[in-house]
Amino acid sequence: MAIQSMTGFGRGESENGNFSFTVDIKSVNHRFKDIRFKMSSIFTPLELEFKKILLHKFKRGSFDIFINYKKTVDKSNVVDLDTEKINDFLKKLKTISTSTDVEIVFSPTDFLRQEFYKDKNEKTETEMFVLAKEAFSNALNNLEESRAIEGEKLVEVLINHKKEYKKYYQLIVSKLPEFQHHVETKLKKRFDEFKPELGVDEPRFLQEVVYYLEKLDVSEETNRIQIHLEKLEKLLTEKQEVGRQIDFLMQELGRETNTIGSKSSISEISDSVVQMKVQLEKIREQGLNLE
Repeated sequence: MAIQSMTGFGRGESENGNFSFTVDIKSVNHRFKDIRFKMSSIFTPLELEFKKILLHKFKRGSFDIFINYKKTVDKSNVVDLDTEKINDFLKKLKTISTSTDVEIVFSPTDFLRQEFYKDKNEKTETEMFVLAKEAFSNALNNLEESRAIEGEKLVEVLINHKKEYKKYYQLIVSKLPEFQHHVETKLKKRFDEFKPELGVDEPRFLQEVVYYLEKLDVSEETNRIQIHLEKLEKLLTEKQEVGRQIDFLMQELGRETNTIGSKSSISEISDSVVQMKVQLEKIREQGLNLE
């Protein structure tokens, strides 16, 4: 299965000579799975079946399922009208009209509403369930296609943000020799200034310089960043659930990036760290929408 966005929409339709059905499924981002049905109580027996299908097909997301139907209006529908219901309704209208002295006007087509038809029998219910299942299946397929298309778009966005991050990362790597030289020069200058007063031994001082440079060395951080970037690139090409893994990688990359920033004393490196953190936040936000 291709990488999917948790945002998507699918519509399915079905009909026969008696009924027409429309099922809409809307999904958005969610940490886990959340499923809500908006439908007539007639279809309550189908809710558990539909829920199981959704749980099996998708890993994460919040789903709203809307099931609507209407009776097909044709000549044969008239025989299904419940005359007793219509007569009761007309009597009530007449009573209201007499008591309020207000003329109530209606059209014969007003009685083609669902409430004026005969109560459904078992055969009709089975017929409706078959149509509801067909429409639901069509909506599900369209939802999956919609989420896959959105997933492809999101992956492209993430790749662009990753490229931006990598651009600043490579700039930092290129500045590392300059960074070490800058720190060493600064320390030696301070040593020359205070040497006469403190009487510090130069070999001892050079040992401290080496120790200090080791503490400020960011080669481990840059190496780990490279490993995490390779992992991210691989994730964005795999056919599996990636949302949570991307979130984890962003935490790791953020940790290494922050460490480089805390050790840096060169403005170009500090500025690059800021831009890298911006790109990481964008990747994290967009990655949350992936299944």
